[in-house]
Amino acid sequence: MTLWTHTDAALATGGQATKPWSATGVSIDTRTLQPGDLFIALKDIRDGHDFVATALAKGAAAAMVSYIPTGLPPDAPLLIVPEVLAALTALGAAGRARSDARVIGVTGSVGKTSTKEMLRAILQGQGRTHAAEASYNNHWGVPLTLARLPQDADFAVIEIGMNHPGEIAPLSRLARPHVAMITTVGPAHLEAFGSIEGIAAEKAAICEGLEPGGTAVLPEGLTVTPILLAAADEARAQIITFGAEKGAYILASTQLCGTATITRAQTPSGERLFKVLSPGRHFALNGLAALAVADALGLDPAIAAADLGRWEPPAGRGLREHILLDSLEDQGFDLIDDAFNSNPASLAAALDVLIEAQPQDGPGRFSKGRRIAILGDMLELGPTELDLHAAVARHPGLASIAQIHCVGPRMRALHAQLPRNQRGEWVETAAELLPRLRGLVDAGDVVLVKGSKGIKVSTLVDGFRKMGQRAQPVFGGE
Repeated sequence: MTLWTHTDAALATGGQATKPWSATGVSIDTRTLQPGDLFIALKDIRDGHDFVATALAKGAAAAMVSYIPTGLPPDAPLLIVPEVLAALTALGAAGRARSDARVIGVTGSVGKTSTKEMLRAILQGQGRTHAAEASYNNHWGVPLTLARLPQDADFAVIEIGMNHPGEIAPLSRLARPHVAMITTVGPAHLEAFGSIEGIAAEKAAICEGLEPGGTAVLPEGLTVTPILLAAADEARAQIITFGAEKGAYILASTQLCGTATITRAQTPSGERLFKVLSPGRHFALNGLAALAVADALGLDPAIAAADLGRWEPPAGRGLREHILLDSLEDQGFDLIDDAFNSNPASLAAALDVLIEAQPQDGPGRFSKGRRIAILGDMLELGPTELDLHAAVARHPGLASIAQIHCVGPRMRALHAQLPRNQRGEWVETAAELLPRLRGLVDAGDVVLVKGSKGIKVSTLVDGFRKMGQRAQPVFGGE
């Protein structure tokens, strides 16, 4: 189905097409480009104009450029614009303007992508749903997601993130959500904002883009909840609150059942039972918020709860899988891949999942299976970063984790606080730990890998997977 014609794209961006063309998709990366895509030659670390010829050779319908790269044939299908990022933003705005889809905007310090995927699971059971396949939540990711929005979509889920003040409001005004959701507010990006209150004010700015009569779904029980409520009031939004103990939607009980979390919740319409296919109270809370969004949209609550049960955590965000060390004897360990990012709130939630996990006794060289954590630095926490790392040693239940290995200069602060019998390896970089992985685990263990993206503990996840034959995911996965 045609997504953009040369005429529509030129009108949206103020650009000039060199010849007629029609595109069925939009791409910024020649590695994932599909035939028929409009290639957007963004300039970031590398200049997308250097890859226009490759894109066209791979079947791109056309390329959006700010100048004509050398070496292209004279009849190359192009859309020439003054500035590519601005033109992509304009294309995204046009995609949103022509759509009748009900739009949900999601932000928060923790759980944006997981909750976006929960909403996808819920919404696609009740209409055609559009959402980005990755964490496209920044100044180019949001307009790209909107530029890809099919005209016949019923729902669109737009993830909105930030690294610096003033980023969320313009992205929300671009997306113009009917429902704006904040998962939680925690000490992420403290380096840029200085305080949790500053972070809350930035997250609350998602309300600035709400459509008239829109709904804000907000976490209750946080010290900064009043900041969120004030922003929603100023936007004249309808307000729905959720929380572990307070709110219109409340977690009455959660039961971790190995491969799932069974949740009983109190809602305005009565008690509701649902499950998510991942252990963790934080996943249950995100699921509850997603069900609140479904209610705000007027969807069937029973179908929504059933479809939520089909959600699986994305790779790097709590995916748990079984790694076979000996395929003949079916001996292996469970790996919890939470390596995409980390901050104090998300690390606490991940540790809770590990603490609740049940190792298997007997199969390995140790008489009992162990809980093991490999923790990488939490980045962008500002002047108190070492204190925040050291404070992890005071996490309730941490004593049940047999070994904690630390990666990165900041995690040395935690390493120094650990009891000697719990203190594992400390290394400056993930690359130093990679050759030692086999000696750190045994059959029956449960291993958590968690860290900020920049510390590259995801390479350790890859290393574990290469140690043996990878089995099917215990739960979750893409």
